[in-house]
Amino acid sequence: MNLDKMLELIPKTELHCHLDGSVRPTTILDIAGREDIITSDTNLNVLEKQVKVFGKCNSLKEYLDKFNLPIKIMQKEKDIYRVAVELLEDASKENIRYIEIRFAPFNHLLDNLKPEQAVEAVLSAMNYGRDHLEIMSNLILCILRQEPPSRGIKLAELARKYSSKGVAAIDLAGDEANFPPEIHTEAFELAKSYGIHRTVHAGETGIPENILKSIKILHAERIGHGTCAYRDKNTLEYLIAHKIPLEVCVTSNVNTSAVNSYREHPIKKYLDKNIVVTVNTDNTTVSNTDIIQEFKYLVKYQDFNFEDIKKVIQNGVNYSFASQEDKNNFKNSFNSFMDSIK
Repeated sequence: MNLDKMLELIPKTELHCHLDGSVRPTTILDIAGREDIITSDTNLNVLEKQVKVFGKCNSLKEYLDKFNLPIKIMQKEKDIYRVAVELLEDASKENIRYIEIRFAPFNHLLDNLKPEQAVEAVLSAMNYGRDHLEIMSNLILCILRQEPPSRGIKLAELARKYSSKGVAAIDLAGDEANFPPEIHTEAFELAKSYGIHRTVHAGETGIPENILKSIKILHAERIGHGTCAYRDKNTLEYLIAHKIPLEVCVTSNVNTSAVNSYREHPIKKYLDKNIVVTVNTDNTTVSNTDIIQEFKYLVKYQDFNFEDIKKVIQNGVNYSFASQEDKNNFKNSFNSFMDSIK
């Protein structure tokens, strides 16, 4: 079996995938047309230029602007549910057997939805995925850095309300440069006290000190991206010593110019230094990628071999926020595949 075929068939994990950044363009076109969000003569080629990045952006803002239209079409329960089911369908076809989906529920209230309704729509889709697509999942709720601390506290309470129904963690995302992690200290302390997991976007675009701040102040168990950790020796040593996983999203980092190219990404150096690395898409639509393509890029540009691929997938399950039962189920599937290719 050649490597490309193994990349397709091997059971995989995805720990960093934004729902609103992973909407099928055809679905955006359909819902946006129905809701009069875009004109009826908009075609798919025009739409894709609005919601996808082809190559590199001039700025992180340009990348984040790609989310505007997807969020607009995700303001009704049925549409949020549809988007989530389709994401799970697409993930299942790539043989992702466990996925953590994240979204910011307060972004979906323009049509008078309650945050609970937005969360329940995604959880319903996840239940469908377990029952009909054989894909295990958990939900991560995001607070945006620019939002007030009071909203972060509400998010922690919302996560607590659904912690037994599929919400596993909270996350902090958005503009690192202007909104440091400590703004949302109380929300993350609450989440920790409630037994809710924590992951934080940090060190994505050049501020390594946010990585240790997120771990020490916000009690982050995982770091989203962590791309620029190499710029600070103490950060690297801490990540290694404390086995703090990085949710690496290579294409996204190229898109936002966090790195200059696939070859210059530090992921392989991190892996070789025994930093816990996981491989993720970030946004399948916005970054115009999927998990299989991410691995192909790593093989082509980072000299990943099959042992590297196995290691990062095993990291994905071991450092996921999955239940022990889900972890065991994934490992059984993974080991069965490995036995089949011996």
